[in-house]
Amino acid sequence: MAQTVYSAAGSDIAQSAPQVKPKRQPNGFPAVVPALVLIVLFFVVPITALLVRSVLDPKPGLGNYAQLLGSWTYARVFANTFEVAALVTILSVAIGFPVAWMLAIMPRRWGAVIFAILLLSMWTNLLARTYAWMVLLQRTGPINKLLIYLGLIDHPLAMVNDLTGVTIGMTYIMLPFIILPLQGVIKNIDPAILQAAALCGANRWKCLTRILIPLALPGVAAGALMVFVMSLGYFVTPALLGGTSNMMLAELIAQLVQSLVNWGLGGAAAFVLLIVTLAIYALQLRLFGAGRLSHGGQ
Repeated sequence: MAQTVYSAAGSDIAQSAPQVKPKRQPNGFPAVVPALVLIVLFFVVPITALLVRSVLDPKPGLGNYAQLLGSWTYARVFANTFEVAALVTILSVAIGFPVAWMLAIMPRRWGAVIFAILLLSMWTNLLARTYAWMVLLQRTGPINKLLIYLGLIDHPLAMVNDLTGVTIGMTYIMLPFIILPLQGVIKNIDPAILQAAALCGANRWKCLTRILIPLALPGVAAGALMVFVMSLGYFVTPALLGGTSNMMLAELIAQLVQSLVNWGLGGAAAFVLLIVTLAIYALQLRLFGAGRLSHGGQ
């Protein structure tokens, strides 16, 4: 009887309590308006202004693009840019994949130490890191002295004011940008798959080449694309380690705009670089798909 009374009282209280309607979450077009406004203001408008200036300054037409693509000097700058970007990407993947794999399988305590070192290298001032490499790579620097002491070389190697120094310095800077994403991708791969392959007779090399690398390949592609695109537009490290004889595209654009005040030709160079970057990204999406790139092939 008492239980019935309590149940009835609870029912009356529940009915008399004000009904709180759940808040409606923004959806549809209004929800993305702020993001679209930011994209238009900080991406579409500057790119459009750059394109307009590249075809109107100093006179209407495609003269800036003809001069840029028809000159051997500018062609050499483009070749230097893509050569260094490709080398940096290949070296970053070759070094970053084993490091990411070790981070994924090593004990958490040691993994946290390595992870902290990577973050510390990213947080260190870029200019300071580049000047440090200038000291290390110069003819009288520690690297040349060590190589001579070990008997590997007879004379100091020229690694500053050369594309070699640019490649080394940029690879060091780009490594965290491929190690950190790859570590997450490899960590998400189910270890049972590798165990099943081992039980079926696959050795370590086959597990690596036929299972681990193919499963991590979309993540590798995404990291490699990020490193390649960032390398194409890098300025500080090539300017300090490369010198004027090995100029890259970002240095050329800065020189055209700041020193020569040639906004038309500088805009054309920047727009060509943008088109090439978007074409590479579209090709990668075609090969791997947006879903696989974002989820690391899982």
